[in-house]
Amino acid sequence: MHPTSHALLVIDVQNDFCPGGALAVSGGDDIVDGINALMADFKTVILTQDWHPAGHSSFASTHKADPFTMTQMPYGPQVLWPDHCIQGTSGATFHPRLRTDGDLIIRKGYNPAIDSYSAFFENDHKTPTGLEGYLRTRDIDTLTMVGLATDFCVNFSAVDAATLGFATTVRSDLCRAIDMDGSLAAAMDAMKGAGVTIT
Repeated sequence: MHPTSHALLVIDVQNDFCPGGALAVSGGDDIVDGINALMADFKTVILTQDWHPAGHSSFASTHKADPFTMTQMPYGPQVLWPDHCIQGTSGATFHPRLRTDGDLIIRKGYNPAIDSYSAFFENDHKTPTGLEGYLRTRDIDTLTMVGLATDFCVNFSAVDAATLGFATTVRSDLCRAIDMDGSLAAAMDAMKGAGVTIT
């Protein structure tokens, strides 16, 4: 069992990111049982959940554009995604096998004007989700991260955590990637550059 200062962060293991979902990550459901087993080693487990309103500004359909094309938002470049993880839909719910009896669920991406990959900040890199404050008040300084997808939400969360001073490890065996146009290699470089340990 890890000490109370070390928490597990389970990122976006939701139906729409698993096979058959609107934004399926190959093998996304293969990691569920391993994550469930890992939870037993942690006193604190935090889950994140993509939670978009319909017509979100990051959806390709909102812009009448093709999915996976790029656009420029006031906060920077943005991938336009297929509609996914819409609030209250089955696609937004956690994978049915995933244990969800954690300490906290952080919902992100609910502001229609801005996307949110990271568990810590929206994509402007300055609007907080509240997770940092929760961890500080619980005297948690070490994080292990698992989930979906390695090259987007896991990557952004891990880089932000390390930048904020948390000792951060990503369990690559319990993550899966979209790997779009070299995004996985770029994410690995970004995480290592930020001081994230990848095992």
